[in-house]
Amino acid sequence: MSLGVWLVGGRGSVAVTSIVGALALRAGLAAPTGCVTELPELRAAALPGFGDLVFGGHDPSTVPLTKRAEALADAHVVPARLVAAVQADLAAVDADIRPLPAGPTQAGTAGLIIADLAEFRERHRLDRVVVVNVASTEPIAEPDPAHADLALLEAALAAGRPVLPPSALYAYAALRAGCPYVDFTPSTGARLPALDELARRQGLPYAGRDGKTGETLLKSVLAPMFAQRNLDVLTWSGINLLGGGDGANLADPAANEAKSASKQRVLRETLGQQPQGTVRIEYVEDIGNFKTAWDLVTFAGFLGTRMRLEFTWHGCDSALAAPLVLDLARLTGAAHAAGRSGALTELAFFFKDPPGDVPHGLADQFRLLTEFVAGLDRALP
Repeated sequence: MSLGVWLVGGRGSVAVTSIVGALALRAGLAAPTGCVTELPELRAAALPGFGDLVFGGHDPSTVPLTKRAEALADAHVVPARLVAAVQADLAAVDADIRPLPAGPTQAGTAGLIIADLAEFRERHRLDRVVVVNVASTEPIAEPDPAHADLALLEAALAAGRPVLPPSALYAYAALRAGCPYVDFTPSTGARLPALDELARRQGLPYAGRDGKTGETLLKSVLAPMFAQRNLDVLTWSGINLLGGGDGANLADPAANEAKSASKQRVLRETLGQQPQGTVRIEYVEDIGNFKTAWDLVTFAGFLGTRMRLEFTWHGCDSALAAPLVLDLARLTGAAHAAGRSGALTELAFFFKDPPGDVPHGLADQFRLLTEFVAGLDRALP
């Protein structure tokens, strides 16, 4: 199955790392470390291979992919030898990373996005295209009555009213173009009732939101431990230090608020209450594409004895995210081929803020994922 992977933010660090990684895997130059779909429990005939992935996307930047990849190699995000080895393939992909179109209205912009997606699919003779949002986090959207109903949304767009935040406009265009949509960011994306209605009407799946790669990944392991041992978590505070483009974007208080909100859900829903404490995200330019999280947890045990846990996580944001982007593209493409539509709740394993009533413990989410993949294989003709 030839699968197009259309990346919103296609020249950003996560996108470029994903593309370099997929090209290296296709050439047999790297191991699929970090790709969950390459675990024995999840390796399935229903999933397209890495060699079946064809990349395109939109980005306001015009810096060539080869230059972006070389900069990531200089920052020790990807190996320089791999960038050199796939340079010709990167240059070929570069032609399919285009400037984000802008029409006179949101409906006009959506039409231009749809045209780009259709042209990409037809020119490469792709079986299907999955759109993955790896762009910068946007502020929390202001509510609008049109968000609740597809007919109201269509009427508002036809009237030229700008009712959708950028990520949701992109999700709308993707779904109208017949493309499943994945939101790796905490932005609104397809998380509106009107867009869920559109996805189901079009027979398309969607997944999201906010990829789980660092501090929240650890919370999804540790919080169930406290709950299952009947320990009383009193406080849980975290400080996240980020560099790079994502960190710079999150220096905006509105975007920071959206990111912080998605990071808190796992504690509230796993522990049954929200412990005292906050999550802080700070931009530190000097650390570039790397990030550090420090968390302090205080809890009470038998007879009220007070105890504490501290942990520090140092990670490379793009190297943690990129294999999950490839996993999600493969899984969502296979779900589309199997006839799934609406929210893919079984992909909660990958997200901080997944849709629906799903468990937030990583072990429970992994069981859901393995059952989902087994079902995809059973659906093969």
